[in-house]
Amino acid sequence: MGTHLTIGRLVESEEYSPARLVAARMNRHTFWCGQSGSGKTYALGVALEQLLLHTRLPLVILDPNSDFVRLGEIRDDAPAAEAAELAQRDIRVRSASPGVGEPLHARFLELPLRSRAAILQIDPLLDADDYNAMLRVEGDVSMIPDHDLVSFLRAHPDKIRHQLAQRLENLGVPQWKLWAWGQRSVTDDIDEQPDATVVDLGGFPTPTESRAAALAVLDHLWENREQRIGRLIVIDEAHNLCTPDPVSPVQRLLTERIVQIAAEGRKYGLWLLLSTQRPSKVHPNALSQCDNLALMRMSSPRDIDELAGVFGYAPESLLERSTSFPQGQALFAGGFVDQPSLVQMGARLTHEGGVDVPVPLR
Repeated sequence: MGTHLTIGRLVESEEYSPARLVAARMNRHTFWCGQSGSGKTYALGVALEQLLLHTRLPLVILDPNSDFVRLGEIRDDAPAAEAAELAQRDIRVRSASPGVGEPLHARFLELPLRSRAAILQIDPLLDADDYNAMLRVEGDVSMIPDHDLVSFLRAHPDKIRHQLAQRLENLGVPQWKLWAWGQRSVTDDIDEQPDATVVDLGGFPTPTESRAAALAVLDHLWENREQRIGRLIVIDEAHNLCTPDPVSPVQRLLTERIVQIAAEGRKYGLWLLLSTQRPSKVHPNALSQCDNLALMRMSSPRDIDELAGVFGYAPESLLERSTSFPQGQALFAGGFVDQPSLVQMGARLTHEGGVDVPVPLR
């Protein structure tokens, strides 16, 4: 059934009928949430596998906990027909962790000026001279050797450019493992439109570098939005990337970009799937743009009240039952289901990436 994605079984149907999502309605923003232990990440994997099987929608997955790095590794017990079909999909993994996929790099000089300024902690008003120097350097960007930015700035007689070089060195930005410096960028993969690009953000030594990697991907998608290539942008642990109270310059710009895509991205074919344990920790201007809801066990009254206020199409009686959902059960509501439904999620076809640390036994 190409127009529908089978994700499990309807809990309250007499025949325990298949539960399906309407594939065509994934062209809306989706909010996927559930507290720790609810099965949220496993269930999301079930839905992503079905999208890979039955649509040509390219997936871009921002994966802070390495949960989806094995999305291309098929389980031995997967049904043969689905396993064979899934094996044909082009699933690319870019990671900063050694031995996981291919190296995750981005090109510093291809970032928009505001993003580079945020990484260098340069405020257009508070650091007016430095920001103005960056503006003047823009005309030379195409001439700058990708691997030798600091030397290029120091070779210029303008002392303000020397200050930029010093700032780069003092912050250690040129040494970030994120930068391509002549190597392939994750944006090259995205431009080739594979079936899925998994961007593993978990291997960087600092949160700022991880967020800069996410910003590089989202900036690139937004800068090329006029191509109107439909893409589903999956942001796992969205509360870390789209917080209502960003502190650092990179956090602020990253949140601003996600909110911008939430507000304007649909007409360009940029559709968000925001997944989180804490709805109240996601910026409300992104949350309010979601027309699809997948809710797993949620015991926080504050979060349930907020969901009831935002997602009026989800019956309050079903929202309240989410406190007692067993693992793997979810409420689906919105445009991607024919009617609000309780679903017991099906089995994964591929392996999960992240795993819990076991308790050592004697």
